[in-house]
Parts: sequence; C-alpha cells; structure tokens
Amino acid sequence: MKNLIIRTLTGIGFVAVVIACILWNKYSFAVLMVGLMTVMMLEFYRMTMRGEYVFSQVLSILAATVMFAVTFLYRGFNFPGRLVILAVIPVFVMMINSLYVKDKTDFGKFANLYTALLYIAVPMAMTNLVAFPHLGQYDGILLLSFFIIIWVSDIGGYLFGMSIGQKFGKKLFPEISPKKSWAGFWGGLFLAVCAGVALHYAGLLKYPLWHCIILAVLMNIFGVYGDLIESQWKRYYAVKDSGTIMPGHGGILDRLDSALLALPLGIMYLMVVNIL
Repeated sequence: MKNLIIRTLTGIGFVAVVIACILWNKYSFAVLMVGLMTVMMLEFYRMTMRGEYVFSQVLSILAATVMFAVTFLYRGFNFPGRLVILAVIPVFVMMINSLYVKDKTDFGKFANLYTALLYIAVPMAMTNLVAFPHLGQYDGILLLSFFIIIWVSDIGGYLFGMSIGQKFGKKLFPEISPKKSWAGFWGGLFLAVCAGVALHYAGLLKYPLWHCIILAVLMNIFGVYGDLIESQWKRYYAVKDSGTIMPGHGGILDRLDSALLALPLGIMYLMVVNIL
C-alpha cells in the first residue's frame, strides 16, 4: 500500500510538470523535452555502458541536443528546412572521436551510443512536429493529447493486468516481461480508444472520429512494444529499473518507454494521411 501511494503521488507530480511545461509556452516545452531526453540517455548509458567512454557519451547527448534544437528552430522560428541536415554533424564528430579512443577492449559498447540516438533522441526531436502543427505557431494541445492517450493506455494495462492478467489468461512475452498479459493489453487498448473518443468530443483532437480511434489503437499497440523493448534491455543487462529519479516508478526511461514508439507512430500516421 505504501509503495502504491508513493507511486501514485510521484506519477501525479510527473504528469503535472509535463502538462504545465507543454501548455505554458514553446520554451518550457523545449526545456522539458531536452531535459527528459538527456536523463533518458544518461539512464540508458548507465545501464548499457556502465561508466565507460564517458566523453563519447557526452558527445552523443550533444548530438541529440543539436538534433532537437535545429528541429525546434525549423518548426518554431522558420529556420531554413534545408539546414536541419546540420544535425548530423555532431554525430560525425562522435564517430570520428571513436578513432581516438585508446582502450578498445569493450569497443562493441560504442554501438549503444548510436542506439540511443535512434531509440531516444529521434522520437523526442519528432515531438516538434506536433508541438508546431503549423510553422512558427506553437500549440501544445495535440502533443498533450498524445500523452493522455499513452498515459491512459498505460493505466489501463496496469489495472487490467494486475486485477485479471495475473490470475487468468496468457502472458504477452513471458520470457521478457512476466507481468505483461493479454488482459492488460486489451484493457489498455479499450481505455486508449475511450481516451481518443473523449479527446475528440472534447475538441482537443480536431480530426474525424475514425482517425482518432485509429490513432489511439496504433499508439496503444506500439506503446506496448515500446514497453517490451525497454524490458528486454533491462533483462539483458540484469537491472530492475533504468534509474531511481522517480520513487515508486524507477527512471524516466521506465516511464516514457512506451512513448518512444507510440509518439513517432502517432505522428507518422497523421502525416501519412495528410492531416498534420
């Protein structure tokens, strides 16, 4: 019970900070996203590299920050779109730096630097596409709606999984995450669709209803995959949580693992059907 209370209070605090930063203005949005991205990358490197190649880790986080910054400038300040390509320069610097690393006994771990860029930095940079639905015009409502669908899906998966899935039914991927169940999946999907419908009728998701339902379904499915992917990393490296920054939850990566796949898929869907 005590852990549940701590978990609930921490979760409420985290959600409140995210909502406030997204709704305040574009600068608080940028600070929030870069902060979350940096912490998640640090947690990922702590889990996979355990203090090795620290300078290269710093270069990787710098590359991620530049990637976010140029995308932010492009969407928010009409920065020439062709110059977004400049985001790859710090990546090249990181690659060149690998040539000068003297101790290459665990050089295979260098792959984790690039993994974090694709796994964490790219999805966070893509949030600029929904935060600025029109060039130069910030509107955090759509991004907040995305997070609401993800949060509701996670809550549904947790509640249905703990109340039904642990006693009845099959597990999703027992070798990766023993607690993930089909009951939790269907519960999360149901509540995600309910959230999509509610956001539509509340005027927050200003798309046809069927687009909102498809969006919720896609974000739920890929949110579950995102959760399982992080669970696979943790299982391989024998860690329980990615960090300790959120009492009762673990790390920021533990809380946003589902968003790292759900957000890009939601954005891509809206862009493919040409309504973003």
